[in-house]
Amino acid sequence: MSFSTHVLNAVTGRPAAGVPVRLEHEGRVVAQGTTDGDGRVKGWNPGAGVHRVVFDTSALTTFYPEVVITFLIDDPDGHYHVPLLLSPFAYSTYRGS
Repeated sequence: MSFSTHVLNAVTGRPAAGVPVRLEHEGRVVAQGTTDGDGRVKGWNPGAGVHRVVFDTSALTTFYPEVVITFLIDDPDGHYHVPLLLSPFAYSTYRGS
């Protein structure tokens, strides 16, 4: 299984590069990195279970200095893509492909 994410700045309509991201499982950090020039982090292989992806969004908005998305990986052969669309006073996410 694999995991990827990306961050889109909904104000500019552009990818958000340089956003620190970490992936947690059972209270410990299993992967961490920073979004690339296309706003993406990819290639993580965290395994099954409940995970939290944590975005340090403090450079993009002061209202949401951190966004945490909790999700379940239940298919060991699947790909999980969890994007974040962010604006100063709102954010959304979905299961991508």
